Amino acid sequence: MAKVRILSDRVANQIAAGEVIERPAAVVKELVENALDAGATRIEVEFRHGGRSLMRIEDNGHGMSRDDALLALERHATSKIAEAADLDRLGTFGFRGEALPSIASVSRFLLQTREAGSDSGTEILVNGGKFVHVRDSGQPVGTRIEVTHLFNSVPARRKFLKTDQTESAHITQCVRLYALACPQTSFTLVEDGRVSFRSPECPTLAERVTEIFGRQIAEMLVPVEAGEAGMRLSGLIGRPGAGRSTRHEMITFVNGRPVDSRTLNYALIESYHESLPKGRYPLAFVFFELDPSAVDVNVHPAKREVRFRNETAVRGFVIRSVLQRLRELGVAAATASAEGSAAPVQIGRAAISIFAQPTAARPLAAGHTENSLPQPIGPQVHPMTPPVFPARTESAPYREAAAAPHPSPSALVPTPAASARAWRYVGLAHGSYALFETAAGLVLLDRRAAHERVWYERLQEQFQRGEVPGQRLLFPLPVELDPIGAALLLDRLKFINAHGFEIGEFGRNFFRIEAVPAWMEPADAEPFLRDVLGAVREGRLPEKNPDLAREELARLAAAKAVRLPASAGEAELQGLVAQLFATRVPLTSPAGRPTYIELNHGELARRFQK
Repeated sequence: MAKVRILSDRVANQIAAGEVIERPAAVVKELVENALDAGATRIEVEFRHGGRSLMRIEDNGHGMSRDDALLALERHATSKIAEAADLDRLGTFGFRGEALPSIASVSRFLLQTREAGSDSGTEILVNGGKFVHVRDSGQPVGTRIEVTHLFNSVPARRKFLKTDQTESAHITQCVRLYALACPQTSFTLVEDGRVSFRSPECPTLAERVTEIFGRQIAEMLVPVEAGEAGMRLSGLIGRPGAGRSTRHEMITFVNGRPVDSRTLNYALIESYHESLPKGRYPLAFVFFELDPSAVDVNVHPAKREVRFRNETAVRGFVIRSVLQRLRELGVAAATASAEGSAAPVQIGRAAISIFAQPTAARPLAAGHTENSLPQPIGPQVHPMTPPVFPARTESAPYREAAAAPHPSPSALVPTPAASARAWRYVGLAHGSYALFETAAGLVLLDRRAAHERVWYERLQEQFQRGEVPGQRLLFPLPVELDPIGAALLLDRLKFINAHGFEIGEFGRNFFRIEAVPAWMEPADAEPFLRDVLGAVREGRLPEKNPDLAREELARLAAAKAVRLPASAGEAELQGLVAQLFATRVPLTSPAGRPTYIELNHGELARRFQK
């Protein structure tokens, strides 16, 4: 066994870099935190090729003298803490002293800084942990750090980086988190020579959210403000019903620091238990403040997670605060509805007929010809103005495509397994479960799960053939996305348009939906598109595996395609059973839930203690 030895400073620094510098976004995070702690009111971040070739962070903070700049590149040097007890009252973003030397040890690191009152600044160049030069430089007050050729000296770590697009998305997400945390600071993000977003100083959080996430999301939010026993909650939360399929727009801050807190996340989700369907997550940009000694921010090496001294008290306070705000919104909505009940708005068939026109089934990727559409009668709507959608019709469990009708239930012959059961319809319970009598006992059929299975396999076949019936919209639907969402959509636009959509870019981070699949209500187009982008962000629609991507897209679409009426007749439900047993996997829904359960005579006798 080898003897214990002391590592060289160079190797020790490269190991420390692995603790702090997981990817280019971690470099940006450390340097942006230092800029904010230096009192910067203007921060500019530039990067190229996902941060591999260049990362530049420039600020107008108080800067450093030559001695401080040289000392900052030594291990464990920091201006933010002096004793271990300072960790209990930390008021800054960062305190890790090894960040700068760790970054400099695995890159070409250029530091230019000047403090107020100094005639000249200081320039320090470090390449792979070795000092190249230290000299005077002319520059404004503040600090400019340029990191190039990241991980060139550690090829093993460089090969584990993801694609440029993925690394760029992480950098963008990091910068916008700190832009949200500090609305009073101006942020500019430049990617590959192009400005991704520029947000000036904003007096309020609502204006900063509008700058970064767009006006459509900002209009779904309402302010929340509450305080109790040394704890304070403020920020913006989504209105009831405004949900997302992922947690990417549920952002929490603790004492101004963006963190991923399981306690706060679950408290927010539980608060919306009655306001959002299961599997949906609320929109939230909330700031939680408490005594610094009651929270441990040093649990995670990168300070992404925190631990509260009293998790139960924090969770209860957040749930009570959010629930109270949601109840206030409910009362306000009920009052407004009562005041406006004297003048109901009626929407007739004409309003629906001028909204969208179905087109013949065709592969959208190969092009199409526009139909001659009748001009609508009445006031014209500007194409950039979101139209008011008519109420969803529920006269049928789902709407068939006009140009490519699917077989009616009577045309589908059930499999021998279904015939052997000889299910006899008994009734409908709670509008959701159909009860059938069989020779073996009783069967409870989940209508939604069964419909989803039928639609899932139907859509799979359409996607596989590349022939998805669509409908063009008279008024294109505008969609405004954040920079990450826009980049993801542009990357997968050809794939999405090949499955019934027609989406075009209409400006930076702005798109228009001009056609939707025939199975989709136009009002569902934007939320469905956001759900698809959420799945792309989570890697559930892999670009390198189109078959798997089509399966996941069909799974998402099946949940949207199903529209159940409040009641259903015997013929319709018997037809649903026939369609279900004509599928390849009739026992479960696409999500894995059972489509029906069977209670045989033995189980019934046991339940009644016979």
